[in-house]
Amino acid sequence: MSALTERMIRGDFTLIAEVGVNYYDIAQQRGITPMEAAKLMCREARDAGVHAVKFQTYKAETLAAADSPSYWDTSEEPTTSQRELFKKFDSFGEAEYRELASFCDEIGIEFCSTAFDFESADYLEELMSVYKISSSDLTNLPFIEYQAAKGKPVIMSVGAGDADEMRAAVATVERVNNRPLVLCHCVLEYPTPYAHANLRRIASLKEAFPNVIVGYSDHCKPDECFDVIKTAYTLGATVVEKHFTLDKTLPGNDHYHAMDPDDARRILEGIEFVELISGNPDLVFSETEEAARLNARRSIVAKGAIPAGTVMRDDMITFKRPGTGIAPSELEKVVGRVALVDIDDDTILRWHMLSEGDSAVDASK
Repeated sequence: MSALTERMIRGDFTLIAEVGVNYYDIAQQRGITPMEAAKLMCREARDAGVHAVKFQTYKAETLAAADSPSYWDTSEEPTTSQRELFKKFDSFGEAEYRELASFCDEIGIEFCSTAFDFESADYLEELMSVYKISSSDLTNLPFIEYQAAKGKPVIMSVGAGDADEMRAAVATVERVNNRPLVLCHCVLEYPTPYAHANLRRIASLKEAFPNVIVGYSDHCKPDECFDVIKTAYTLGATVVEKHFTLDKTLPGNDHYHAMDPDDARRILEGIEFVELISGNPDLVFSETEEAARLNARRSIVAKGAIPAGTVMRDDMITFKRPGTGIAPSELEKVVGRVALVDIDDDTILRWHMLSEGDSAVDASK
């Protein structure tokens, strides 16, 4: 079992850097080859502590028809045809992905890629431990079944889907595959406005699909404190996928809503802090609260002097700190007992000062 799968099963926070095809722009910016840029991004992700990198494997002609309009923010990415855009970033094939998978193995970060056609799904099988199914293929049940039948864990995004479509996709996977399944909440807006993130859907996914692992594929622009991802985690998303770049100012495609290596580090630090403060869910007190539990609580205290032989009444007592004596919750057991000793004003009452049972001695005798 791969380290990535083990993390997901344990419920450890898992951060996947969606390199996608951003390495093409990094290559052009830095005057290096796309392969050099892709490897650089894998190394930067590894150094930032990211657990896996993910690419996108497709050919424009098999992915989009000639008449395929854009669905992204054209002020950020001006290309208005899907095929035209994808054609810019589809030069890698089996040989290149084999080289990348081998490189990732060498440097110690898991490689995976979203397959967008049957041929890619076939040659990627031996290169990665997990299949990722895009939201765009949520209703492509034959393709979902084809990949799930290969017997690997599946991560499936459910962006732009409704409950019936999600149930059908999950049933398709589970019919041919009993390995771990991760469902990722996702919003197909690029970028996703914060007000549209709808992170409560994460809790709804956990309720609707109790046997799956729930994750989140984030398309929001990174916020200053990464509250989007931290909130997703606290709502139950333990696997988070976010686009990855080395320069968020680059125009086009997936740079403008991506995280960079510094963002990845801060996300991991933020989740570590969230985990630290989340602590133990058991309804018990902590060992570190022992002193406060004893001293900050109250005891039953004499309100005035109480001579030996006096039957205790509630107007003879009050409640003060510390909680080293008889607790106020025991008041009913104190009233009616007899003082066995003289009790001074402001004395913390203790059981040995009182008779056993109710009115053991008649104070008038």
